[in-house]
Parts: sequence; structure tokens; C-alpha cells
Amino acid sequence: MIYLDYSANTPADPAVLEAFLHAERMFLGNPNATHPAGQAAQAEMACVTDSIAELLGVNPAEIIYTSGASESNNLAVKGIVQAARHIGRHIISTALEHASVSGTLSALQHQGYEIDLVDMERDGTIDLEHLRKLLRQDTVLVSVCAVDSELGTVQPIRQIAAILNAYPNCRFHVDATQAVGKTDLVLDGVDTMSIAPHKFYGLNGSGLLLKKKDLIIEPQIHGGSSATKYRSGTPALALAISSEKALRLALEHQERRITYVGALNRFLREALSNYPAVRINSPENAVPHILNLSVRGVKGTVFQRELGLRGVCVSVKSACSTEGTPSKAVFAVSRDRKNALSSWRISLSHLTTWEEVTEFLRIFDSCYRELVPCAIRRTIRGQDTPPLPCLCNDDVHDII
Repeated sequence: MIYLDYSANTPADPAVLEAFLHAERMFLGNPNATHPAGQAAQAEMACVTDSIAELLGVNPAEIIYTSGASESNNLAVKGIVQAARHIGRHIISTALEHASVSGTLSALQHQGYEIDLVDMERDGTIDLEHLRKLLRQDTVLVSVCAVDSELGTVQPIRQIAAILNAYPNCRFHVDATQAVGKTDLVLDGVDTMSIAPHKFYGLNGSGLLLKKKDLIIEPQIHGGSSATKYRSGTPALALAISSEKALRLALEHQERRITYVGALNRFLREALSNYPAVRINSPENAVPHILNLSVRGVKGTVFQRELGLRGVCVSVKSACSTEGTPSKAVFAVSRDRKNALSSWRISLSHLTTWEEVTEFLRIFDSCYRELVPCAIRRTIRGQDTPPLPCLCNDDVHDII
């Protein structure tokens, strides 16, 4: 199997697993309990929270432990706007957001909130001038992902935060799920930020929400004491410890890993660009871990399935998106529905080997020759492109 879907999920680092198991063996008590075992767990919880805060450059009181990025995004978006409903009901976001943000916004829209989506530039970044035009005195939230999960686009977080300085009643939420370990985190001017350890070799079922110390948000889970009043539930000490370990490793090795993955990305871009029906959707300045492409005339789901039959794992849109619909992110930057339907994502890791990339290209070539309709190949083939044998019956293709 060739796994090229690291943006959906990463395998837990052995050191992270060992940290989790050690914590489970060592700390038996509930951190909320007042007996010695509980006090030991509580002290360790405070210690690991201090360590995470130091790694991120935040106050320990600004860390909220959650079950993952989806919960963190729900808590941030709903919590902010519900606490500010007396100020306004206007929210600004983008078409690039993860389903846990876009779905939350849809739910809020049904409750009477007004949602505006800021336009995208052709490189996938948001149109800052359009953002300025959309902002109003009753805007209570701007929500933007730091790195788009489908294209890998890095958003100008500092510039957005600077624009929002003129709107003191507007809070800024950043979904940094795809950012940790891939690019530097920008926290200046950000009110809340979501982080998911399973995206950087941590454990599923754990998450972090960074919240500015003085910001009041509406809790979404009520009842029971916890490490914070904003999220009830027994503190999961072992998950917190494993998250700290994953975060520390990601930050310590970030530069070296980016260099290696960048070389893989450049090699793939060059190789795939030799195919006339291929369109690279990820901008050049995207994080190297994500490479989105379209193959003209073939739905992304069809190409994904054929690759899967040959043991290659790639994704169509993000793992939490609705199947069979165009990629919102690709459509936003290309303005081409067919291209968005054709798109799919390769996501790389420092664990990806050169041998895997080479074998993927061999398998891709086989799928390309079988799936790209002959009429399209004949239409777009240049004089210097060698003819490809017709192995297909165009009538059976899922042509778009």
C-alpha cells in the first residue's frame, strides 16, 4: 500500500504512543479528585499544560482540551457568536473551510445569523479588499483556516488580524488543523485557534483550542468539573501528555521535514506536469505537504477509486466533505466546476519515501492511459507528446 493521505490522518509516532501508555500506567486518579492519586494527576495535568503553553508561546489558562478539531471549531465559532449575540449576528468566513466550520455556520444561519463568504484570489488566498468591504460594525466573527486542507494555501493571518484591529467587537478564529508542523503558527491578533494532534502524528480523539485569556465564550458542553469552565468533562491526562509530545516533535523537526517534503513535492509537480490533461490546482506557495490536481475528463472519485484498486490511498476533497460534490476550494480558485469535480489530493509526509513516489507515478501513468477519454487525449496532445495507446471504451467512462 502507498499511503498519500497524510492530511486526513497521520500514524501516531512511537514516542507519542509510549508517552500515552506511560501516563495511563502511572496516573490512576481522576485529575478532579481530591485524594492523593487525584492530586498527582492534577499536578501532572498542570505541568503538561505549562509545557504546551511554552511550546506555543501562550498562557496556560488559554489552553482548552477537546476531543479534536471539529469540537474545537464548534466551541470557538458557536461560543464566540453566542456570547456576542447582543452586539450583532454577522459572520465572515471563506469557501475553503473544513466541514466542522462550514457546517457550524450553516447551523447558525438557520438560527438567524448572517453569513458572508469573502472572495478568493487565484492563488487561494482571501481577497483582503473584499474582506474590508464585508466588515460591518455588527460583524462579530471572522473565521479563516490557516492552511487550506485541499489546496495547501497559506492564508495571510497577520494581514487579516491587522484589518480586524479597526473592529474591536469582531473576533478572529483560525482553524490551524493543517498548519502545525507545516508552517509557522501566527497567533498575533488571533482570538481562538484550533489544533488537532492526529494531523501531526498524535492521537485521534484529542484536540486543543487556544482562547485568549480575557475572551468570554459560551460553553457547548455543560455539567461536571474540568480543567476549564469552557469545556466540561473529566480531563484526559494521557491524551494531553501525548498531545504535548506530538507537538514538541512536530516543532523540533519542522524545518528538516519541510525541506524533505518540499523535494518530494517539486519532483511530483514536474512529473505530473508532463501529462497534458493534468492541471495542478495547489499554488506554488502552498505548503509542500499538499498537492491538489485535476485530470481533465475524469471525475476525482473515479481516479481515486482506480488508484485505490492498485493500492494507492489519495483523497477527494477533505475526509469530512460530502461525496459526489465539486470541491468548494478548487472551484473558488479555478471558477471551473468541471475542474473542481475532477480534483483530488495527494498529501505527503516525512514518512513518504522516494520509492513510494516513484511507484505512485508508475501507477498514475497506467490509470491516466486507461481513464482519460481518447477524444480528450487527441484534442489536447501537443506535437511533442507521444501518442498513448487507446485502452478504453469512452462510453463506459464517467466523463465530465
